[in-house]
Amino acid sequence: MNTLKIITVIGARPQFIKAAPVSRELRKKHTELIIHTGQHYDPNMSDIFFEELHIPKPDFHLEVGSGNHGKQTGEMLAKIEEILVAEKPDYLLVYGDTNSTLAGALAAAKLHIPVIHIEAGLRSFNKKMPEEINRIMTDHVSEYLFCPTETAIENLHNENIRHNVINVGDVMYDAVVYNKKIAMDKSTILSTHNLKDKGYHLITIHRAENTDDREKIGNILAAFERIEEVKVWPIHPRTKNKLKEYGFKLDEIPNLVVIDPVGYLDMLTLESHAKKIITDSGGVQKEAYFMEVPCVTVREQTEWVETLAEDANILVGTDVEKIINAVYKEVSPSYTPLFGDGNSAEKIVDSLEK
Repeated sequence: MNTLKIITVIGARPQFIKAAPVSRELRKKHTELIIHTGQHYDPNMSDIFFEELHIPKPDFHLEVGSGNHGKQTGEMLAKIEEILVAEKPDYLLVYGDTNSTLAGALAAAKLHIPVIHIEAGLRSFNKKMPEEINRIMTDHVSEYLFCPTETAIENLHNENIRHNVINVGDVMYDAVVYNKKIAMDKSTILSTHNLKDKGYHLITIHRAENTDDREKIGNILAAFERIEEVKVWPIHPRTKNKLKEYGFKLDEIPNLVVIDPVGYLDMLTLESHAKKIITDSGGVQKEAYFMEVPCVTVREQTEWVETLAEDANILVGTDVEKIINAVYKEVSPSYTPLFGDGNSAEKIVDSLEK
C-alpha cells in the first residue's frame, strides 16, 4: 500500500473536533498536513481545542479571521491554492459546511486534486443559510463523500450523486466516545460555576440567521427571561458583539450565567449534566443526542432530522412561546444509535486505502 499525502483544511470549532479522530487514524500510516484558515481566530475558540484534543499543530496558518462571506472565502481560496500548488497532495480533505470547507474544496477541484468531504450529504433545504450553500457546492465537487447517516446518503442520491458515497457514521460521535471519560475526569467547570447535575439549562447561540436579526435575537432573550431555572451561556464572541451593538443587557435576565467560550472537555461536561440544551448549533444538537440530553433548537429547520424523533430535539424557531413550551415539555426519548459505532475515522481511512 502506498503512503498517501493528504492536506486537511480546518478553521472552526466543530472541524477541530471532527479532525481529531481522523488525524489520529490517518497518521498511523500516511502523511497529513493541516491548513488552519483562522476562521475561528479567538484563542478560546481555537487554541484550546488543539491542546485538549491532541490535534497536531497546523502546518500552515492562514490567519484570515472574520469578514464578509465573499472576502473571507476568496482570501482562503487564494492562500489554499498556493499551498496546494507547492505541496502537490494526493487528496484534499474538508469537513462540514463552513467557508473554510468551500474554499478548500474549490481550490483543490480546480487543480484536479480529489476532494474528500467528511459529513457529506447534509441538507436543511434552506438556501438562506450560508452553510447550506457551502455544503451543496462542496458535495458537488467532491470525489469521496463520507456520510454520517442514511438520510445524508438519500439526499445525495436525490441530487444524482452516487459515486464513492459511503455511510461511515459520524466522526463527532467518535470524538465523544473517545473524550467523554477524559472530560469527566479532568473538567472542573461544574464546581467552578457551582452548577449541579441537571440543575441548569445550557445555551449556545451563534448562527447569523439569529444573531444578525435584532427581532429574532430579541425574542430568544425574551424567552430566556421567562425561563426561571439557572441558564448557562458560554457566549460566542460574535454573538456578544451583536448583543452589545443592539443594546441588549444580559445582566437583566434572571439566573443567567454568562461565561467565556469553553474548551471541548468543559463543553462535553456542561452538555452531559444539563437538564436541557437550547441551541442553534448543528454540532451541539448532535452532542445533545449523543449525551441523551433533550434539545431545543432555535431554528426553523435542521440538517440533523434524525434527532427530531420522539422529541429528543424540538424545533421552535424564534417564537417566544414555542421556546418556553419546549423547555418545559416533559420528554422521554429512546435515543437509538443512528450515528454509527464510534469507529467512523477507521472506516474512512480503510475506504481511502482501498
